Amino acid sequence: MIIKEKLTAEDFENIKSNQELLAKIKEKDISYDKVIDALSYNNELRLLQIELVKLQRHISNENMRVAVIFEGRDAAGKGGNIRRFMEHLNPRSSRLVALNKPTEIEKGQWYFQRYIKELPNPGEIVFFDRSWYNRAVVEPVMDFCTDKQYKDFLVQVPEFEHMMYEDGVVIIKFWLSITKEEQLKRFEGRKENELKRWKFSPVDKQGQILWDKYTHYKSEMFSKTHTTYSPWIIIKTNDKRSARLESMRQVLSQFYYEGKSEAGTVLTPDPNVVMRYFRSNIHQID
Repeated sequence: MIIKEKLTAEDFENIKSNQELLAKIKEKDISYDKVIDALSYNNELRLLQIELVKLQRHISNENMRVAVIFEGRDAAGKGGNIRRFMEHLNPRSSRLVALNKPTEIEKGQWYFQRYIKELPNPGEIVFFDRSWYNRAVVEPVMDFCTDKQYKDFLVQVPEFEHMMYEDGVVIIKFWLSITKEEQLKRFEGRKENELKRWKFSPVDKQGQILWDKYTHYKSEMFSKTHTTYSPWIIIKTNDKRSARLESMRQVLSQFYYEGKSEAGTVLTPDPNVVMRYFRSNIHQID
């Protein structure tokens, strides 16, 4: 009978970092797969967040304007992804935009008007937890807009984004892709967790029932709004941790900044998790 060694109190007293803990686990041949996975994830997250801090400094120094849009079905992980992006950024030059439903006054304005004032200022990076693309999917699915409003949006949005592109605004559009089975699992988790129950809204309840309708409007959105100057980037999010890390790598890969060559980890996204939208795979994206 082989008795494997265990980590002792002395081991923990001597361990000063996650890397040392991983090394000690391997040294003693301890099978703590979940612990190793968590430590590896946290280590990668930290290294990528260091690069994001460097990138933010570059954006600030160069007076760049960067908008990162997170779209996707309910429970796809938009909020959690954004939190990891922003965790260590300077709040003076980074911002989260998560707008409530429009007021009566806003309903009478040009649709894009309330989003224009939220666009990044010089030196700023702004993260959109949903964006003007509400009108592309959620609103028509839930009958929150008229057919004319929906069709007008699809005509106007490429021109709207082209004007931003010509004016120097960098737009990164993420669609977080989740399977129907995983969405249901996360919905059930929200209902059972008192700290997350607030996330489960009446709109969420329709996510499973109206799955195919969401798929139709999502496909229309891709076909009408995926452009060379503002492409859609698809992130597979059934694995939340992988999705967060690869989203960061995708953003970092789009810029050249001081200190990038000294990064302590890979900055190229995994093509099995991150991909540009292509019309040929339109039916393969959840």
